[in-house]
Amino acid sequence: MKKNLRPSAKTTALVGLLVAPAAMAQQTPASDQAQAPAPTPNTAQAPADPNNTAPATLQTVTVTGTRPSEDFVKPNSSLDRVGDLRDTPQSVTVITKALMQSQGSTSLTSAISKVPGVTIGAAEGGQIGNNINLNGFSARTDLYVDGMRDAAQYYRDTFALEEIEVLMGPSSMLFGRGSTGGVINQVMKKPSLTRKEEYGVSITTNRLIRGTADINIPTSDTSAARVATMFQQGAASTRHQTDVLDFGVAPSYKFGIGTPTEITFYGLLQHNHDQADYGLPPVNFFPARVNRDNAYGFGDDRTEQDILFVGASIRHKFNDQLTLRNQTQLNYVNTNARETAPQAIGTVTGAGGFVAISGPTNLPLSSLYVRQQSHDRNIFQWSLYNQSELTAKFDTGSVKHNLLAGIDLGYESYYNQNYYRNGTCNGVPMNPATGTSGYASCTSLLDPVGTPQNNNVVQQPSNLATAQARAFGAYMNDTITIIPEVKLVGGVRYDVYWSQIGNSINSLNTAGNNSAAYNERTDTYTSVRGGPIFQPDKVQTYYASYSTSFNPSLEQLVGTTGATTQPLPPTTNEAFEIGAKYDFLGGNLQVTGAAFQITQNNARSQNPDGTYSATGQIQVKGIRAGVTGRITDEWQVWAGYTYLDARILNGIAANTSGMVPLNTPRDAAVLWSTYTFAKTYEIGGGVNYIGQRYANNTNTTVVPEFYRFDATAAYKQPTYDVRLNVFNLLNTTNFEQVIPSDGGRAVPGTGLTAMLSYVHHM
Repeated sequence: MKKNLRPSAKTTALVGLLVAPAAMAQQTPASDQAQAPAPTPNTAQAPADPNNTAPATLQTVTVTGTRPSEDFVKPNSSLDRVGDLRDTPQSVTVITKALMQSQGSTSLTSAISKVPGVTIGAAEGGQIGNNINLNGFSARTDLYVDGMRDAAQYYRDTFALEEIEVLMGPSSMLFGRGSTGGVINQVMKKPSLTRKEEYGVSITTNRLIRGTADINIPTSDTSAARVATMFQQGAASTRHQTDVLDFGVAPSYKFGIGTPTEITFYGLLQHNHDQADYGLPPVNFFPARVNRDNAYGFGDDRTEQDILFVGASIRHKFNDQLTLRNQTQLNYVNTNARETAPQAIGTVTGAGGFVAISGPTNLPLSSLYVRQQSHDRNIFQWSLYNQSELTAKFDTGSVKHNLLAGIDLGYESYYNQNYYRNGTCNGVPMNPATGTSGYASCTSLLDPVGTPQNNNVVQQPSNLATAQARAFGAYMNDTITIIPEVKLVGGVRYDVYWSQIGNSINSLNTAGNNSAAYNERTDTYTSVRGGPIFQPDKVQTYYASYSTSFNPSLEQLVGTTGATTQPLPPTTNEAFEIGAKYDFLGGNLQVTGAAFQITQNNARSQNPDGTYSATGQIQVKGIRAGVTGRITDEWQVWAGYTYLDARILNGIAANTSGMVPLNTPRDAAVLWSTYTFAKTYEIGGGVNYIGQRYANNTNTTVVPEFYRFDATAAYKQPTYDVRLNVFNLLNTTNFEQVIPSDGGRAVPGTGLTAMLSYVHHM
């Protein structure tokens, strides 16, 4: 199916949000910070002449001021393999600590959900934690910490993060398997030689109390220790059943700061006691028109998570041209969940049980009930990764090279014991005597009962899923400067991914059952990236690139099998992108734009018997634009827009050819801006827009578009800050997350909420 990529009138209006700041920037005089520094005066004095009676001349004094707030813009990536963003032939969005504080973002989800092109899934079946889509493709296994894969399923906080980097487009050449739509890299806080103590406390109108601390202490002229901590308790949203009780600590120690050899040890210990939000079920192909705060679980549902990772990095700089780095990271996550989700809509008769309604209905909402299904499991995940990376700068004649070479090694294991709870509705059993569907109870659609479930409903074990995987990757990339204005980027990576899964059910590998008793597969793939970069001066960059990536069928360590219960070949992905990057006001304001196309081949296509075939094809064409930085020292802006023309070219399930992939809005935009008066008073705010999208690939359940307005105000002093954030200022109904199962569910975002924060600096 062919579709014109021409933007709509609404698209043109959204692009206008981005054009205005850039246009104003070109007409605004550069700030003092953007000007070249004044020459340093010559302090050497001539010998005194006693006969000289000329009046004394005062020595010139240069005063350097500070900006009234920290920057939203960052020109370089934290990763050596990415480096200077001007020399990266793809779109990269950096969410700085200052931007997260300004917007009141305390979780990874809240921070990146405002990036156009990013949409959020939710707790789903055997998966839990952060489920993220980039450019219409799942990025659940494309999360990284300091460049090391962070594939475990858990809810991530921002208390230990310095920034978040979102790399758009296939990136297997740099990161290995996955990365169809892009990669999200979390940058941990690191020790420095500047002593710093920061203590914060915040409270919301939902009665969520949160405390944080960030302490950095130099221990010698070349070493320092840093520890970040977090505690929070209360309701995370205006929605019911969203209580959390979380705490964490992230210590780190760094030796050899400023010397040729730097050694860093770091870790994270975090405990989450949360309630998963399964959102609203669909009624007549639309999220149920009920109180948006309704929840359909039980009051004693909970998700307990224990997260531990430790790592060590050694970076040795031989000279200005040669650097070697080795990093090792061990991750462990245990998730013990007792969760209940709305599975179907139906009716309940006076003497009978629950009767599901499969299609549209004219019945009043007051007569409808929700069938509640248990999603209980105990998951253990281990992973160990090691990465060695060499960067070298050298010349071959008049041609300059910036070479990157590396080796990745990895091991992962997965253990998931599933459970089910079979209950009754109106006194009638909801499951056959030998059934394992886990239908736990039923409740009113309009007025759900959130009390704890009857103790007579016993949790029973079902499938035990186990898996392990080993990975090897070797890569090389060269940025070649032919002349100062022209560069070529080219890279290649070879990956070997071996995986093995097992399930306690379907011991005979019966055809038609998608849970294979045992599977083993080895995938090899060569990823490439290449393209030219044209930089006519220091403020303009133009680029074109081609890149590929792959996704093994057992990448998530759960089975996706064909009709013969054998694992499928990997999906393969390729992308084309052309773009431009501009620096205004001496690099204080960055404007970017790109057009791209991503095509996924061998996409999983579901068969009528529940198995899969590797026959699907998905294509996303789009444009994106962004503005980040300072218009003046006092005025900051962060804005972006993405247009996605996404289509399933060949069905990935029955009746999906020509449809739009789920959770992929055509238009998405964000505008956030702050202004600081007299270096003391800050005001700001913005709008986040996400267009209409679908909750399933058959495009039957529609999730409507929304605009959400947020605002902030702060009072800043040298030793403390007081900030007020107001979320969803107009109290609009907005759907932040989408779940494709059971007809497609949508999770509403918070209603009108305020958060008051106090941060003390020492």
